[in-house]
Parts: sequence; C-alpha cells; structure tokens
Amino acid sequence: MSLGGPSKDLREWLEKVRELGDLREINGAHWNLEIGPITELAYKGTTTRPAIIFDEIKDHPKGYRVLVNMVHSLKRLALTLGMPLDITPTKFVLKWREMVKSLEPIPPRVVKDGPVLENVQRGDDVDLYKFPTPQWHEYDGGRYIGTANITITRDPDEGWVNFGVYRVVIHDKNTLGFYVSPGKHGRIHREKYFNQKKPCPVAISFGHDPLLFLIGTIEVPFGVSEYDYAGGLRGEPIEVIEGQVTGLPIPASSEIVIEGESISGEERMEGPFGEWPGYYSSSQRPEPTIRVKAVMHRNNPILCGSPPFPPPTGALYYRGLMRSAMIWEALESAGIPDIRGVRCHELAGHRFMTIVSIKQRYPGHAKQVGMIASQCRPAAYLGRYVIVVDEDIDIFNNDEVLWAIASRSDPQESIDIIRRCWSGPLDPAIPLARKGHNSRAIIEACRPYEWLDKFPKTVESSPELREKILKKWGKMISM
Repeated sequence: MSLGGPSKDLREWLEKVRELGDLREINGAHWNLEIGPITELAYKGTTTRPAIIFDEIKDHPKGYRVLVNMVHSLKRLALTLGMPLDITPTKFVLKWREMVKSLEPIPPRVVKDGPVLENVQRGDDVDLYKFPTPQWHEYDGGRYIGTANITITRDPDEGWVNFGVYRVVIHDKNTLGFYVSPGKHGRIHREKYFNQKKPCPVAISFGHDPLLFLIGTIEVPFGVSEYDYAGGLRGEPIEVIEGQVTGLPIPASSEIVIEGESISGEERMEGPFGEWPGYYSSSQRPEPTIRVKAVMHRNNPILCGSPPFPPPTGALYYRGLMRSAMIWEALESAGIPDIRGVRCHELAGHRFMTIVSIKQRYPGHAKQVGMIASQCRPAAYLGRYVIVVDEDIDIFNNDEVLWAIASRSDPQESIDIIRRCWSGPLDPAIPLARKGHNSRAIIEACRPYEWLDKFPKTVESSPELREKILKKWGKMISM
C-alpha cells in the first residue's frame, strides 16, 4: 500500500495520516497536564500509537493546535520516508540502510515567499505564550515549546548549516532556553560564536514536514547540512526562505518559526525536564538563552510535540530503527563482514543497548563487532551495552536474545568493559561528579568460535522442516 511520494508540508502529511485512519482529534484538552498525560497514555495504552491533534485548547484560540505522535508507529514512519506501509521492522532497517548508503545530498532551494510568512511579529509584538505550549510532565521546570523542533545554526568558520532536535523552554514572552547536549553540532556552533565574542544567530521551527524532524534526530556527519540530507531522501530540494533577522535558511512551509540570537553570559536556570531515558536525569542549572526578535507562523498554526516518556514509547521505537541502520552501515564501512542484523533496543532508550547478529567468520569477529558497534558515531553517545549474537537469533525477539545471553555467554570470558566513553548529563546511572563519561559492556552471546562445530545443537526444527509443517498444518496452528 502506498499514498504517493513525499508530502510537501505537514498539512499534506496529516491528510495522508487521516486517510490511513491513524489520526485522532481531541478538542478541549488543557495545556497544563492534560495534553502530556493523554500523549503518554496513547504511547503506552494502544498498539497503533495514533497521531493525535489537539484543538480548542484552554486559553488559546480555536485553530491553534498541537500535534503529537507524528512518526511513532512503523506505518507512519514508512509513510514519511516513502517506504511500503506494510514493512516489517527487519525490512525497515535494511531499507533505511540502503537509502542512507546510496543517498546523494541535494542542497535546499531558496524561495522568496512561503506559508510561514502569513503572519510575522517583531520586537514588542513577539509573544511566545500565544502558542498552546503544554506542560508535558508534572515536574518539568516550565512549558517546553521545543520537543519536536528543529534548531537551525550556521558554523561561523566554515559556513555550513546544521539543524537538530534540542529541547527549548519558554522563559518569558520573548526569551527561550537553549539547551544542547555536549558534543552536539549545534552546541559546537554556539561555542564557536561565544569564543569569538559574537552572538550566535538561531532560528527554530516548531512545526514542519515530519521528514525534517526525523533527520534532526539522527547523526548526520559533521559538516553535512541536514537540509542537504533531507533533500537527498526526498529526491528534490527542501524549499527555504532566508530569515530576515538571522539570514538562516528556514523551511518555507513551516508552521511556526522564531529568529533570534544567543549571547554568551546571558543564562537562566533551565530544567528539570523529563527526558528520553525515562528520568529527570539532569538537575536545574544555568543554560544559555535566546533573545527572540521575530516570530513567523501560518494561519491556524500547528505546534509539533514529541515529549519523552519512560519506555516503551513510539519515540524510542522509530529512533531505534533508524539508528540501527546507521550502526549497521558504520560496521560495514569499517570493513566488518557478515553483519546479519542490528537493533537499538527501544526498551533500553534506543541508546543504552545495541544488539548485533553476525555470521562468525574468524577468531575475534564477535569482539571486533562489539567494540566498533559501541564506539562508531551513531552509537558512541550514551551507549551502555552491546550484545553480539549468532545469525540464528532473531534480534527483534527479546526471548531469543535473553536465551542467547544465558546459554552462549560465559561471564568470565564473554564480557569486556570499556571505560571513560562519551556520555552526557542525561545519563541517569552516572553521579553528578562523573557526568560526561560512562563505561560500556561488550557481551559476546555467540557460540565460542574456537569450538563452533562442537557446540551443542539447538533443540528446534530446521527452517526447511518448519516451512514444510507450516505449509501443511499452518491453518490449524494459527487457530
């Protein structure tokens, strides 16, 4: 099943989701601790994890809407990336890997006008509270307008443009909190401006084509613009306008965009915020701010949200699938043969646990895979465990993975610890004094290579016999 090519903007995408029957519409919810909990229950209480659009929100005009759960199902993820809507998780990882491997970046196209310019406010007319920003979690330190945003910056030395999904809180009507984790490209850009004693120009889109949101969540190589990457996936340039305040490229079809600047030394207390590991892992602390100088938005704008909740959630699911493919590509790019599958486990926050299946070809093969899978760019930040299994294990079946760990690994011989790896403030298991570093466990849950031919056979039917039995008796078995 297919609904055509890429959507030109968020509204066209929403119509396709409505046609799929995947969109729920809720009127009258309060921005304060109703939209957030409803989103959480939709994550955890349904198998479809529908997209939800909220309207008639308390204290806000009808038509000022909030959209959540955009790509938090495999079907909607496939729709956004132009894949078959009935694709399986395993086939998705393979297909996404092929797309990344063959991608040819296409730079954005600058246009003079776009829907985002339907309404423009500057200076004293700026009021960020006009948008129905939810209080997502009970103990958040404010209303976080940026959970599915893309924050746009330009490298002051090299000129390339980055955008990433960094959390953004409203401090007052024209000031935003600008938190970016250490090592992220947007933070590197900001530090370069600050080191040069210059303000950092910033533009942020808070509603846009879900493809841009997806690209903002993955590890695009340093120096490559996410706009070029998204254009390559779409097969045509992303249309942008040049911001009148910052000169930064802004998606012409965005729902809501701000322009402003971040100035070194201008900080306010930011946080806490319930983050993707499922905890309030980082305390309230001073963080840079953004002076908002202009706001642009469409008529009846849609604010997109992707608030984190403890696993399992759809957000961790789609990020895990996409990261799985990128780790697979990194392993093969490093020259490692016979990778049969990669899974960044959504129940482990899509970063804390990576499972790789291989066909063992030589001594040390499993160890090599584990070490590189723990340190390659898509996996290096906030990893914890890498588990390597044989090709007969279905890595998307938790029971089989646990069986492999329990029956094929010897703790004394099969586990290695790597210390002082790249972590960050959101790691809940690391005390404040050690934030920034953590350790990694590499678990070889494979049959030992040196006696592969002597390892006990598994007590199960061969694939050939299973196929024969299913063909003859499958209808009776499935009753």
